[in-house]
Amino acid sequence: MAETQVSADTPDTARAKSEGDGKTASLYRMVMPGHLCPFGLKSKSMLERRGYDVEDTHLTTREEVDAFLDAHDVETTPQTFIEGERIGGYSDLKAHFGYRVLGEGDTTYMPIVAIFGSTALMALAILLNLYEGVPILTWLKWFFAISMVALAIQKLQDIEAFVNGFLGYDLFAQRYVPYGYAYPFCELWAGAGMMALIGTGSPLIWLVAPVGIFIGTIGAVSVIKAVYVDKRELTCACVGGGSNVPLGAISLSENLIMAGMGIWMLAIWFAGT
Repeated sequence: MAETQVSADTPDTARAKSEGDGKTASLYRMVMPGHLCPFGLKSKSMLERRGYDVEDTHLTTREEVDAFLDAHDVETTPQTFIEGERIGGYSDLKAHFGYRVLGEGDTTYMPIVAIFGSTALMALAILLNLYEGVPILTWLKWFFAISMVALAIQKLQDIEAFVNGFLGYDLFAQRYVPYGYAYPFCELWAGAGMMALIGTGSPLIWLVAPVGIFIGTIGAVSVIKAVYVDKRELTCACVGGGSNVPLGAISLSENLIMAGMGIWMLAIWFAGT
């Protein structure tokens, strides 16, 4: 359908625009010289992907936006109408079509899936370039080391937010707050060091492995106490502050892997001496 810039439609008019033969919808969204609403674009794209003909009405000034909000007694745009019924904003539209919408306090593992999926592919790429075949144990070493670096980067993006979440469950940080600020740097040091020393048997391992063992062991004990002993429902700071990843098995695995990598590297060093 054609794009329009009429913003003073009444609720009845807006509903009427969304009625007709076939799958029809009317969408009201902000399209201003200095602001193009991303949720409006996503709503339009979703409707079109679902096979709807969209009457796309642009609100091009602050006055038009305010007039629309007043006329429809809503607080935000975009607003979508389908077959005579007002659906609401972008999140409402997602829910209408059966997509999951995270509410306040809801948790998700998607950040972890994104990070670990990416680091797994990076480790595979390294193997294909540097090794004959795909030795699984070597791939695991690279995967774990790269993952530690990636998780450290997530924490360092907003270290204050990370520390706020970390203090909720880490036993050592609760006793000595500066440890919370040092933790991402320790994780970065251990991960990057392991990447540099994988398979070398260098005595420099002693500068790296104990760090991973230390922070991994403390972290694992802290998660076990918070989740499995105290039965607390917390979010994990493993992917940075403001995370909605639940504290639990994933967080415990991260810490056990760090400690295990440190022990593994020391074992290789002892075996080679």
